[in-house]
Order: sequence, then structure tokens, then C-alpha cells
Amino acid sequence: MISKILKLILGHKLLTGIILVLIIGGGYFGYQRLAGNKNAVRYVTAAVEKGTLIVSVSGSGQVSASNQVDIKPKVSGDVVYVGVKNGQEIKSDTLIVQLDTGDAQDAVRDAEINLETAKASLAQAENDLIKTYEDGFNKVTNVFVDLPTIMSGLKDILFGDDLGSSGSWNLDTFTSYTKPYGAPDTGYENNTCYSSYHAAKNSYEKNFNDYKSASRFSDNATIESLVDETYQTTKIFAEAIKNTHNLVQLYKDKLTDQNLSVNPFVNTSISNLNTYADKINTHLVNLLSIKNTIEANIGEDPLDIQSKKLSVEQKEKALLNAQEKLSDYFIRAPFDGVIAEMNVKKGDSVSSATVLTTVITQQKIAEISLNEVDVAKVKVGQKATLTFDALPGATISGRVVEVDTLGTVAQGVVSYGVKIAFDTDDERIKPGMSVTADIITDTKQDVLVLPNSAIKSQGNSSYVELVEASEEMRQQLLTNTAGIILPKAPQRQVVETGLSNDLSTEIISGLKEGDIVVTSTISPNAVQTTQTQRTQGLIPGMGGR
Repeated sequence: MISKILKLILGHKLLTGIILVLIIGGGYFGYQRLAGNKNAVRYVTAAVEKGTLIVSVSGSGQVSASNQVDIKPKVSGDVVYVGVKNGQEIKSDTLIVQLDTGDAQDAVRDAEINLETAKASLAQAENDLIKTYEDGFNKVTNVFVDLPTIMSGLKDILFGDDLGSSGSWNLDTFTSYTKPYGAPDTGYENNTCYSSYHAAKNSYEKNFNDYKSASRFSDNATIESLVDETYQTTKIFAEAIKNTHNLVQLYKDKLTDQNLSVNPFVNTSISNLNTYADKINTHLVNLLSIKNTIEANIGEDPLDIQSKKLSVEQKEKALLNAQEKLSDYFIRAPFDGVIAEMNVKKGDSVSSATVLTTVITQQKIAEISLNEVDVAKVKVGQKATLTFDALPGATISGRVVEVDTLGTVAQGVVSYGVKIAFDTDDERIKPGMSVTADIITDTKQDVLVLPNSAIKSQGNSSYVELVEASEEMRQQLLTNTAGIILPKAPQRQVVETGLSNDLSTEIISGLKEGDIVVTSTISPNAVQTTQTQRTQGLIPGMGGR
């Protein structure tokens, strides 16, 4: 049976080739349909998180046993107190020498006064801003005390029937009598008094509704809008009052010219219009003044307050620096040990190069070497983490107790020695062992951080690729480390960066906690291309034998 099938195939080479081509082609295109997404770029993402960012410098060296450390001051001054003597055992943080702190204490007091002054100035500016918006609402309130009366008065003057028969408006009498003398047309669509009254009425009704829905506790933007709207309404009222006054005065003047009697209502109307005009003008002046003041302080944090906040921050830093400077005048033991030699006495003048005392310590010390860039960031007292080649997993904390003042040059490279005292002892750690120290030079807590791989740069600016995703997709994005195909291409977002270490970077602005950004992309899998090449290589040979 099989032999017959083989003979049939060999006897129909062309037909067999066509069938195989169809089968392979169908399988290929079916594979393309099922695996088409493999041609899409996959994105690995991370979320912006709040955390602690630690920056450190690293150096390597050896462990030393008993050692001696020369204690030097950071500042110059006169010795006013010596708290130890030769051979005395001391504990960490024991006061060894105190220098004259007069100037340093004056600097602290000055910094405290400057800070309090800056805080008071900021508080006054913030109170002034609050008062400005309160004044704005009060000015609007004063307007709406008078506008209802003015609105009603204008209506009575123009649309009452005091001058004619019942049902005939006063406006009709005013305009018909004064038309020959240049008064507005009696057609209401062309009548200046009629149109300006209704403009005032419409503006008043909308403005009054907005006023009723607001309060003195409304946000700044609402009060700004209300003040501006009320100012515009008051201007419209001023125009309506002026037009009505001109018309009524012209009516009276023409009657007087012809020795005709003037209805007392006309004189009363003119008097009322003068009163309305005085009130409206006063409101206009007050509203314009507060409107200009608000516009000068537009926004929730105007420039004046921003400047004063910056001043407070600067004064806080100045106080902190002054306090740190004051602490430098108190020289304390960096660790437990024994005073080997006391080199100064009360009354001596010392500088940062003076060796005050030599302390012998029985604890182990790591002696490492740092380059000139890293050593500039290191100070006595900084914390460090120590690891050892011979003891994988063993970690000891310590702190810097000495930094070389002079560097050593070898083959054109300058290096500086740094000594780090162990905080605890571990019997497994022996003198001479290789040690690596990570010295913490800066720390920021509760800041926004991102992996360094997410930060990209162009010119002098930095940016990230921001991902927009639903809540369901967010969970996939944050848990899928193999990458995921995005329904929408990520968008470029400019960011301002701050502190950074080998792994993470601080984000100062441009992002918020929880935003998702791209950290890396995974190119399309090359397996499909390989399969395609193999399939194409099979087709030509099918019918050639």
C-alpha cells in the first residue's frame, strides 16, 4: 500500500510540489495570523513611587586591627575647654575639646532672627492676600445693596405713567416731545434709553444669581470672576443712568424754554438719577481698585508669596548651616578608645591642620582609598556599609573617622585614604581581609523615584515615556516583567530630575506618584524571521527532483 502511494507521488512530481506549497503556505500564513503580535514591540514599565534615595561612594581596601587616629578640628579658634587627659579611656561622642563659640553663636542668633523675620513677612503677605479677596467680596456686596434700588428707580422713571394717561410710558412722553431736538428715535429697537435699561436689567439678573451662589468662603478664582462681572455690570448701569438722565434733562429744558410747567415728577427723577450716578461712580472706583489689586496677585501662589517662601527656605538653610558650624567647635570622640597623646591645652589657638589628640582604638577599622572626585563628598561622621570578599553575606555598619588631607599620586592618579570604624565587632572578620565600603554621602526621604533606565535625555533636558492605561492594564504593566504590548504608544513627558544613584533618580517635577513609564523595550522576536527563511528555502527544491 505504501509502495503504491510512493509510486503515485514520484509519478506526479509537479502535482505533489503544488500541494506541498499550498500546505506550507497555508501553515505559514496561519502562523502569521496566530503569532502576529510577536512582531509588535513590547514595553517593560515601572511606576513612579515615593521612597528614600540614598547616594553613596564606594572604595576598597583592607581591615586593620588596633589603630590610632589623629583628631583634628574642622574650624580654627581658641581652646576654652579640654575634657580628657593622656591615657584616659573614652566613649564615643565624649567631648574632647571645645573652641571659643562666640562668633558661631552670634551667627546662629542672627540666622534665627532672619528666619523669624522671613516667616513673619510670609505670614503678612498671605494674610494680605486673604484680605484682598475678602475686600473684593465686600465690594461686590456693597454694589448689590444699591443695585436693586437703582434698578427699580430706572424702571419707574422710564416705564411708569406719571406723565401721561394710564398705559402710556413716561419714556413715550420723553421721547415724543424731545425727538425734534435730537432725542433718540421712539422706535424701541433704536431707543438708547430703552436698550441701555434692558442691557442693565439682563446683566443685573445674571450677576445677582452668580452673587447669590457665591460666598466669602468661595475659592479665589470664583471671587476674581465675580468682582470682574460686577464691575462690568456696574459700568452698564452707569451708561443706562447717563442715557436716562440726558433724556429727562432735555425734556425739562425744552419745557422750561417754552415757559411750560414742569411736572414735579421730572425734578424728582433728575434728583434721583444724580444720586444713582454718584453711587454707581463710587462703586466703579472701588471695584476697579480691588480688581487691579487682585489681578496683581492672580493665582493661588502669586510672585510676592513665592519670593517670600523662597526667602524662608533660604533662611532655614542658613540657620541649619550656622548650627552645623557651631557644632564644629565641639570636638568629640568618633568612637570608643584611649587618649594616647593630648597635644593642646586651654588657651591655645588651633586650626584645621592641628592634631588635637591621638586616639587609640581596639576596634577594627577599614582603611580604603578613594579618588579625588569621590573623596570631596566624604566627611567625618558619615555612615558606611562594609562588605567582605571572604565572608559573602556578612555586612557591618560603620562611620568615617578620618579622611586624609593630602592625597597620594600614583601614575598620575590622586587617591586619598579614608578610615572607617566598625559599629559592631564580628569575630569572623580578621585583619588583612579585603573590604569594600559604601559611604552614604546624601539621603532624601519621601521623594518620587524612578529607575535610571526610564530617564532619557535630549540636549539639556530629561524626559520619560509616559504610559496611559486603564486600571486593569496597570496591574498587568506592573507585574509583567517580560514586557507587554501597549494599545497606545507612550507619550514623551519632560521631567526635572534631582539626586540620583546607580539605580534610581529623584523626580522633582513632571510626574506624580503612580504614573507609569517605560523602562525598556523588547524588539520583535527573531524566531519568526528564521522560520520564514527556512520555509522559503524549502519551496524551490520541491519540484526539482
